[in-house]
Amino acid sequence: MTWEQQHKLGSGFGAYSTARDVLAGIDLTGKSALVTGGYSGLGRAGVQALVEAGARVIVPARRADVAREALWELPRVDVHELDLADLESVRGFSDHLLEDGRTLDIVITNAGIMACPETRVGPGWEAHFATNHLGHFALVNRLRPAFTDTTRVVPVASSGHFLSGIRWDDPHFNNGYDRWLAYAQSKTANALFAVHLNDVVGVRAFAVHPGSILTPLQRHVPREEQIAQGWMSEDGTPAEGFKTPEQGAATAIWAATSPLLDGLGGLYAQDCDIAEPATSDDMLVGGVKPWAVDADDAARLWEVSAELTGLGR
Repeated sequence: MTWEQQHKLGSGFGAYSTARDVLAGIDLTGKSALVTGGYSGLGRAGVQALVEAGARVIVPARRADVAREALWELPRVDVHELDLADLESVRGFSDHLLEDGRTLDIVITNAGIMACPETRVGPGWEAHFATNHLGHFALVNRLRPAFTDTTRVVPVASSGHFLSGIRWDDPHFNNGYDRWLAYAQSKTANALFAVHLNDVVGVRAFAVHPGSILTPLQRHVPREEQIAQGWMSEDGTPAEGFKTPEQGAATAIWAATSPLLDGLGGLYAQDCDIAEPATSDDMLVGGVKPWAVDADDAARLWEVSAELTGLGR
């Protein structure tokens, strides 16, 4: 899709619609979904809404025992172990799923880390880029044999992409680490992944910004910093404009299921609609920056990711 198509469709939903709201009247009986990070925060809220609409949901989790405890009361949910920072774990999980002969109608790549201390994984990869992007890149590419002609892949990005495009000269921060820029680059990568996956590979994909939500994603951000950033008050009350997990899950669920999006793809969504091009640097206003939906950058990132993972070619 093109930059000119990056405009609202008039979905009828908004910033505070919930995942249940956008699924009203949609029957997912017989459909199969996969949601990474689907056992806490907005991921769990999305899984619950999908199950309530009739879907069977697979939740890959690094801490499978914790995930099972969090999801035990939901029907039709299968939890399997997966560490996105470990490509052998991605391979093992994917091989097991493909051996079962399942098809996947929805894939929401929701898991991620944010603003963590400098961490190296695998062959020295920076942890945000490796976990948030490369792990999901490998997972989706390995699972492509399970996709149908109507499968939708929904990478969960963020307005954090405002802070950085892809650092082509140093994507792994070997020359000075900044935890917020590392997170930002990975979120731009999530958005670019959707562009190339849709427009070139031919798998329907939409990147989404879920909004501002206080969840375990902020585990590496000290409480005093969250207060100083204006995310919460001294007593822990979320700031005005922050969403509940159910509201935060809604845009990904809308992108994964809305009939309004039939025939579209490669676009960036927020607040349960296609996002407008960003007209300011205010992340709270949102929208999408051009570097997060640039087709040339998406192709370049795909090649870099394919070389690093050995997949996608």
